[in-house]
Amino acid sequence: MRWQGRSRRKCTGGRLHAHRRKKEHEAGRPAADTTVGAVRRKKIRTQGGNEKMRLYRCEFANVADAKSGTTKRVKIMAVKSNPANPFFARRNITTKGAVIETEIGDAVVTSRPGQDGLVNAKLI
Repeated sequence: MRWQGRSRRKCTGGRLHAHRRKKEHEAGRPAADTTVGAVRRKKIRTQGGNEKMRLYRCEFANVADAKSGTTKRVKIMAVKSNPANPFFARRNITTKGAVIETEIGDAVVTSRPGQDGLVNAKLI
């Protein structure tokens, strides 16, 4: 179980003794790790009965061009770089802030694909 509660260690490295057990609302889920490929999505139920759309694979991105003021749906060729993790670029994993190579040029991802269910980007 992924857990997003407080660490069992102090910042000094000493042991912290738990005053209660883990709670269900502190549980996390594995990252979506959105890659380039044929579209694959999944709807996830979140706290309060709300929903998130997990995007596991994507083929297209909605790329906004600030100069012309238009947005186009273009094919993603590859992930050029990813400041979140240099190994993500090698594995073609798209996250917010990743630089992707598209048909109309390089773009920076502005959405959170693993939580929004789509890839929005703006041209560099």
